[in-house]
Amino acid sequence: MLWREYSGHSAPRRGQPVPPLPLRPNPGKTSIPIHKPNPIRRFSLRLCVSAVNFRLPPRLRVKCLLPVLLAATASAATRPHYGGALRVEIRESIDAPDSPQAQRRLGSLAPGFTLSSWEPGRRAVYAADENAAGGRPFLDSIEIEMARPLRDQSIDFGLGRAAVVELGLDDLRRQSNARSVWTSAPVRVIALVFQPCVEDARIREALALAVDRTAILNVLLQRQGEISGALLPQWLSGYAFLFPAAADLARARALAAAAPAPARRITLAVEEASAQAIAERISLNARDAGLTVVLAQRGADADARLVEARIISQDASSALTGLAAAMGLPSPPRADSPQALYAAESALLEGFRVIPLFHLPDAYAVSPRVRGGPGITPLGEWRFQDLWLENGRP
Repeated sequence: MLWREYSGHSAPRRGQPVPPLPLRPNPGKTSIPIHKPNPIRRFSLRLCVSAVNFRLPPRLRVKCLLPVLLAATASAATRPHYGGALRVEIRESIDAPDSPQAQRRLGSLAPGFTLSSWEPGRRAVYAADENAAGGRPFLDSIEIEMARPLRDQSIDFGLGRAAVVELGLDDLRRQSNARSVWTSAPVRVIALVFQPCVEDARIREALALAVDRTAILNVLLQRQGEISGALLPQWLSGYAFLFPAAADLARARALAAAAPAPARRITLAVEEASAQAIAERISLNARDAGLTVVLAQRGADADARLVEARIISQDASSALTGLAAAMGLPSPPRADSPQALYAAESALLEGFRVIPLFHLPDAYAVSPRVRGGPGITPLGEWRFQDLWLENGRP
């Protein structure tokens, strides 16, 4: 056993005799030995593979050993180990494992996990690949429950039935010590998209100028995300700030007043229930501008839709093409320069057929039992290969 001994200046070396105690003269009295205030008479630290030994007086032994024991216990508790199933819940319903939707959402699991079970639209199970190129993942499997509303996900997370769940706009505002949060870069685009039946450009522009994005971001979104008048976020394009996003109520009123009265009534459909509060705030802002925005029932035809699309690539031109397809806009030409990209995005926004409002991040609530995170990339892709569970249990 390898060890090395360290001794302080006041302690003798090993094998040397202990020097006599000094005498301090006491005037008028017989000199008696007085101990110096040296509570640690001898200290020896042995560094070895299996133990750390302290030779201390009994009254200091517990105080000095306690931090070492606690550190050793914590290290053993947090050391990565194999085993356990990670239970994840998502809102999406994916029918086939080879669909583009599955490839976008679940394709990042492939380097370390292989598909072992698939129930269309309901459940998927991925097992650890023993022969993975980067080594076997710590987790034994990943169990994904699909088509779970955000409210049900929150309940399952609170009951311990799920370890990773999505967070909606309302959930982001709630602070909890019983969870950690993974967030991506702002990759979700919230926008208003008009149907062809809304032909008057003045109405579309008036609504764009009436929306108070700042109030919605500060109050409803709790400053989670960014205000933007662009489709591509600032971190990706570098020029998003050039597209105006400030409200101008005076001009909005002037544009609405110049339009025919029947055209001032707009029906608005909301695709995501979590965005209902945003739609209601837009309706109030529109009323201040002289417009009437009525919220339509889910699934009903409407003049405009409050939609959510996402950035699918770190290549700005590919990301813009993906957003255009998701919002039903004409496909832009391939842009090979910042100037061409700006021109392509400007063409899509011309005429106010689409009104970008916010760029929001992906957010997940994660159980404290999940270690090794964060398990998502800036684009929100899953990276679960290095995750592990405390005690190897889900």
